[in-house]
Amino acid sequence: MQTKPFAELGLSPKVLAAVEAAGYSTATPIQSQAIPVALTGRDVLGIAQTGTGKTAAFVLPMITRLETGRARARMPRSLIIAPTRELAAQVAQSFEKYGTNHKLDVALLIGGTAMDEQIKKLDRGVDVLIATPGRLLDHFGRGRIMLMGVEILVIDEADRMLDMGFIPDIEKICKLLPPKRQTLFFSATMPPEITRLVDQFLNDPERIEVAPPATTAKTITQRFRFCPDGDDWAKREVLRDLIRAHDVKNAIIFCNRKRDVAILYKSLLKHGFSAGELHGDMDQSARTATLDSFRAGRIQLLAASDVAARGLDIPEVSHVFNFDVPWAGDDYVHRIGRTGRAGREGMAATLVSLDDLKLLKDIEKATGETPMWIGNAPTEEDIAE
Repeated sequence: MQTKPFAELGLSPKVLAAVEAAGYSTATPIQSQAIPVALTGRDVLGIAQTGTGKTAAFVLPMITRLETGRARARMPRSLIIAPTRELAAQVAQSFEKYGTNHKLDVALLIGGTAMDEQIKKLDRGVDVLIATPGRLLDHFGRGRIMLMGVEILVIDEADRMLDMGFIPDIEKICKLLPPKRQTLFFSATMPPEITRLVDQFLNDPERIEVAPPATTAKTITQRFRFCPDGDDWAKREVLRDLIRAHDVKNAIIFCNRKRDVAILYKSLLKHGFSAGELHGDMDQSARTATLDSFRAGRIQLLAASDVAARGLDIPEVSHVFNFDVPWAGDDYVHRIGRTGRAGREGMAATLVSLDDLKLLKDIEKATGETPMWIGNAPTEEDIAE
């Protein structure tokens, strides 16, 4: 994936000057590919994780496109929807950094901030409105914003929105916007619900995918445990046996759904384990407190959803358990990469029910390794079934 100098991407001279002033000359792969397309006004579907430079991939072309025209009262010209207030605030900082040579008005609608100043801005008219979904719908419902003037819509970290239960809100918002608009849509993974959203609300998008290289560290021992009885209570029993049988200093246990994280967490506590939970419904302070306890060794086991664990940097995790087989091979690589870091030994064990056997092909493709089983491997009949 090639990177290009910012000067070759078609940005306006004012935006380029701001980028250079910020100390950047070469664009990341997602920026190199997304910026030229976004500047033409075409829809973009960007599949990229945090840390790839995707914020600038939409902020820079937006500033260039918003240079002409002006905002009207209560009618934002562009709208960025982010799943959390932290992310929304980061995007706002990005506009400050790269919009220094422009007089763009930016408003931020998020929980936990004084709203008066932001509402005054909206009344005067803003070029860019950055909001979390619930806050935006709340203000729309009170008649404080009209959305028929939105020329550019950005949806950031869509898979995280899914994990936090925001998809119905996103659908509502998309239906309130003019059909003739540009949509820039970013997600790290593409589960079926996200694909459905893209098909419904994007118009012939250019798909741009930058994946972190999927390789598993050689220091991780990978094992699979077949659970012919795929009921959750039976899997929880198998998991407890595995934890007791291995020398687990600490472990992250992944579930595919956040409701299963909560159930597993309660079950671990009931059986006397030291555990915490991490999922998209928790507020930031609760997440931070749980992570601090896990890092400090006050809790031994952390039940988590993929989204909550994305980007976590906990250097010393001895084990990763997959209570559910992840839906994509890349997610498997991402999960087990939480252990075996910085040259340390780590172990990853995955529980596999009959229904999960078809997902193993994906994992074999991503890791290039054949599954090694603890106990009995599934039979040919199981696989055929």
